[in-house]
Amino acid sequence: MPALRLPPGFRADVVASGLAGPRALAFDPTGTLIVSLPGEGRVVALAGGIVTVAKQLDRPHGLAFHGRHLYVAETGRILRFRYDVLTRTAREAVPIVRDLPHGGHHWTRSVAFGAKGRLFVAIGSSCDVCRERDPRRAAIVTYAADGSDARVFASGLRNPVGLAFDPRDGALWTTINERDWRSGGAPPDYVTAVREGASYGWPACYASGGAFAPDPEFHDANVRDGGDCTMMAIPTLELPAHSAPLGLAFYTGRQFPAHYRGDLFVALHGSRPGLPAVGHKIVRVRRAPEPRAEDFATGFHEGDRVLGRPVDVAVGPDGSLYVSDDHAGAIYRIRFAP
Repeated sequence: MPALRLPPGFRADVVASGLAGPRALAFDPTGTLIVSLPGEGRVVALAGGIVTVAKQLDRPHGLAFHGRHLYVAETGRILRFRYDVLTRTAREAVPIVRDLPHGGHHWTRSVAFGAKGRLFVAIGSSCDVCRERDPRRAAIVTYAADGSDARVFASGLRNPVGLAFDPRDGALWTTINERDWRSGGAPPDYVTAVREGASYGWPACYASGGAFAPDPEFHDANVRDGGDCTMMAIPTLELPAHSAPLGLAFYTGRQFPAHYRGDLFVALHGSRPGLPAVGHKIVRVRRAPEPRAEDFATGFHEGDRVLGRPVDVAVGPDGSLYVSDDHAGAIYRIRFAP
C-alpha cells in the first residue's frame, strides 16, 4: 500500500482495501460512494462495508446518477437501473444503448451527464494507429437520457477515458491516452477541453509542443503531407508520454483552501512495465494564467516498485478528494486537516 506524499496540511486515509481492481467512482444521492469492479462484473457501495449494488455485468466501468437512476457503462452497452437509496441496490436493468463498439484495444466506457441532461460516453479506439470503420470509435458520443438521438460530439481522440464538466462554463473535459509507435517512443498524452464537432488528430496526426504533425507510422491514400493536420483542435494541456491520464474531477468542495476551488485533479495511472517510469500520481491542473500541471499526490511509485496506480478521482460531499487504485485494490480519501 503506498504512503501518499501530499502538500502541507493534507492527509490521506484508506477508506476501503482488498477490492478487486476498483475503477470508476460516483456518489449516490445520499452521499454514499459507488465503485465499479470490472474484473468481477460488479458495482459496489461503500456503506459500512462492501454492499453489492449490481452484479453479473460485462466489464462495468463508467458510473453516473441521473434522476432516480444509476447508469452503468458496460464495454458493449449502457444500462439504466432503478436505484434504491435505502438498500443501495440497483434493480430493473434497462439497456438504453445496446450496441456500443464492444471490447477491442480499449474496452473502458466512461459516462457523464451534462447540464442539459444529455449523456456523454467516451469510446476508445480498436488499435494503436488505424482507420476506424465505426465513427463512434476514438470519439465521445452523446445521447438523450433514454439512449436515443445518438451524435458524435468530438472525434480523433485515440482513447478518451475521464469525463468531467467545468462548473464555471459547462465545458466538457477529457483525458487522452495517445498511441505507441512500433519504432519506439510516443507522442504526449493530454487533458483537454472538448469542442463540439472538433477533431483532435488521431490517427493521422498528433500534437506536440502546441502544434500538430503527421503520424510517421500512419499511411493512408487520403492523407498527403499531413494535410489532415491543419484543421485539428489543439489539446489544452500536454502530459509526458505514457502518463496514462484516466479519471479527472473539478474541485467543487469547500474543505480545501480557497485557491484550490475550480482546479482540475487528474489521475495519472502510469507507464506500463518495460517503459521508463512516468505518471503514477495525482496532478493538480491550474488553468491561469496558462494551463499547467503540478504534483499533488505522489508515492505510488518508489524506485523500480509500483505500489499503486490511481484510476479515478471524485469530490465527495464532505469536500474530500476520493481516489481509486486498481493496483493496490484500495480507495483513498484525501482531506485538508492542518
